[in-house]
Amino acid sequence: MRLLFIVSLLLMISASALTYPSPINPPYDPLLIEKFEPEQKDLSVRDEKRSREIPIRVYLPKEKTLSAVVLFSHGLGGSREGSAFLGNHWAARGYVAVFLQHPGSDDSVWKDKPPRERLAAMRAAADLGNFLLRVDDVRAVLDQLDRWNKAAGNPLSGRLDMKRIGMSGHSFGAVTTQAVSGQRFVRGAEVTDSRIKAAVIMSPSGPRRAGNGEQAFGSVKIPWMLLTGTRDTAPIGDATIESRLSVFPALPAGSKYELVLYNAEHSAFTERALPGDSQPRNPNHHRSILAVTTAFWDAYLRDDPNARKWLDGDGPRKVLDKEDRWQRK
Repeated sequence: MRLLFIVSLLLMISASALTYPSPINPPYDPLLIEKFEPEQKDLSVRDEKRSREIPIRVYLPKEKTLSAVVLFSHGLGGSREGSAFLGNHWAARGYVAVFLQHPGSDDSVWKDKPPRERLAAMRAAADLGNFLLRVDDVRAVLDQLDRWNKAAGNPLSGRLDMKRIGMSGHSFGAVTTQAVSGQRFVRGAEVTDSRIKAAVIMSPSGPRRAGNGEQAFGSVKIPWMLLTGTRDTAPIGDATIESRLSVFPALPAGSKYELVLYNAEHSAFTERALPGDSQPRNPNHHRSILAVTTAFWDAYLRDDPNARKWLDGDGPRKVLDKEDRWQRK
């Protein structure tokens, strides 16, 4: 009788283990983070070739071992302090998040201008010259991170996995990200940086000349994630909803994703409203952005099969609003 009782008890325990997820291996959740305040370091990268200082803010994870690196490029008129919700979450998930500030197209453009002159100043800064400066800023920062990583005694020494680099950005930062991660241009030098292994592009822009989408994006080799909104327009750059949505169809199949947030305006990817906003901010938009971008980094910078399964399965739909559009190819 005693033996029968023990056998029955073991069977019950086995059945329970099959029914409930093990606390040791919980289901994949890109929003799960420890209660941890990432350390922030404000540094400056000196590009001697251009006599240019590039301010950066580095969000450091708890782990002091090698961590994948994610760069972020701000939009026109922004700074390294913007979109901190991304830096804090990504660092809490174990990434070194490096937020660039681009002199000439940062907040210095409008800060000291009277309100009536700010829009004109911003439009003037959204030019080819600043675009090229931004592209070179990415290269210069990556070069410096590599040097710091190898320098004994540096606070970043031995903490940066320079073989696992992601690039991201919003608006003008999205244009910057597209350029350094695979977009081709009809004229001009190749600016793709082969060190970048995956890219997250918030508020993308199609080429200015209609019909050039496949020429611009048809040869993108690395994973891309595009994020935009159904109201994602901006007064500078003349980017329309149609332009933003034209990028995904032009990309080649294979590890390409697009999220279109319902009723999201251009400011959905920042922490503050922008002039001209007309819709109340949806708090689930930031939650959705954090979930899908984190899963993307986990899948393509860490080669996490559970993240890839979540991303390619029904994981995103569990965090998105029903009106949001999600697709992959």
